[in-house]
Amino acid sequence: MRTIAGTPQGGVISPLLSNIYLHVLDRVWEERCAQLGTLVRYADDFVVICETKAAVEEARRRVGIVLARLGLELHGEKTRTVDLSQGREGFEFLGCYLRKRLSGPIWARTRRRVYYLHRWPSQRAMKRVRARVRELTPRRRCHEDLRGVIASLNPVLRGWGQYFRTGNASRQFLTLDRYVVERLRGLLLKRHGSRLPAGRAARWTDDFFCALGIHRLRGTIQYPGMA
Repeated sequence: MRTIAGTPQGGVISPLLSNIYLHVLDRVWEERCAQLGTLVRYADDFVVICETKAAVEEARRRVGIVLARLGLELHGEKTRTVDLSQGREGFEFLGCYLRKRLSGPIWARTRRRVYYLHRWPSQRAMKRVRARVRELTPRRRCHEDLRGVIASLNPVLRGWGQYFRTGNASRQFLTLDRYVVERLRGLLLKRHGSRLPAGRAARWTDDFFCALGIHRLRGTIQYPGMA
């Protein structure tokens, strides 16, 4: 059946339409509900950060009222309450996983438990970028100039890295760097097959692929406020 109304999920105009439609929620929250907590929204994804459980319940009730007036309702499966205190739980938002972590340096110096909110790429985000790397490094490309394969990978790696580099993503960046090198090394192994000279594969190190121009995520973390 041909669709005659609505916006396709993932369409480029979908976030714009969501922002226009849900601007009412922003305005009502700022004018009448700001004392309950902070509303953070992007398109139709949003979180409300509150200090008490009672405020959470009241925030959820009021959001439901505003959405009902717009002919909308909260998604039953995606809407949840999370206790962030002392790192008990975390949640996903806009591709990131957010959770509080105990500050090791403060604990070592003063034996005080101080928690800071950290964020890093979610498992879903990691799965998606690995899938994209696999798409760009199929075995059939083993006979291509490796610089061409790298040229197709770099925009993906740079864009993904730019999005997540202001978080606590160093471990995930190292993991993806290793995965990319494994995929590129796999292409070379496929190319040479049984004719691979002894010791040749040992030369295909991280530095070898960096010399060919692969974008390396390691060392690109830049927290907000850093020069």
